[in-house]
This record gives sequence, C-alpha cells and structure tokens, in this order.
Amino acid sequence: MKLGAFSVSLSVKDLKSSKEFYEKLGFTVFAGEMGKNYLIMKNEHSLLGLFQGMFENNILTFNPGWDSNASKLEQFDDVREIQHHLKEQGVALANEIAEGTDGPASITLLDPDGNMILLDQHV
Repeated sequence: MKLGAFSVSLSVKDLKSSKEFYEKLGFTVFAGEMGKNYLIMKNEHSLLGLFQGMFENNILTFNPGWDSNASKLEQFDDVREIQHHLKEQGVALANEIAEGTDGPASITLLDPDGNMILLDQHV
C-alpha cells in the first residue's frame, strides 16, 4: 500500500514562534500562509505542518498521490483503495469516503494509542 508523502501536522499555539523555532532546525517554508494560520515546512524530505487554531491534537498525515515536493505521482494508491484495504483488515475508520466518488478526498483513523492519522488525497 502506497500512502504518499508523510508529514507531521502540529497544533501550535503561536505560528510565528513555531516557524522561527523550526527555521533554527533547518526547516524552510514550503507552502501555506501566515494569514491563513498554517505553514508547511520542509527540511530535505521531512515535512512538518504547523497549524494554529485548526485542530486540537497533533496528526500523522499521509498524502496519497503526492511525493515530498507535493508533485503528483504518476502511479499511486487512491485513498478509496486504501480505505477498502483497511476495512478488509478490520481497521475502524473515524471518517470514511462515500463509495462511487473520485478525486480529492480524505479518511481518518486512530492508532491503538489514540493518535489521529489523516490520509488526505489532493489529486
């Protein structure tokens, strides 16, 4: 199963302070906007999302169909295929995609320790 680009989405209290901190670790702004309360930062192949006021806890994020540069992959497992596979494996989903759809969509699930996992397909 190909899950695509991986990032950690952090719920931050102060976007500016978090940006400055992660810049000291070598991250640079890759996408997002301060005015929209989120930034995606990158250090080589490591992606880190900083989100102020958007969600409560940190989230492990996968983007089927994207590589670590947010470029569309020629071949990838559609999030609906991943959803089907997970359900066959008995994995409970917190949020599912309606059958018969295509294009951008997302599913969410929790790992055994309650960590949120988001599979967010943009293509």
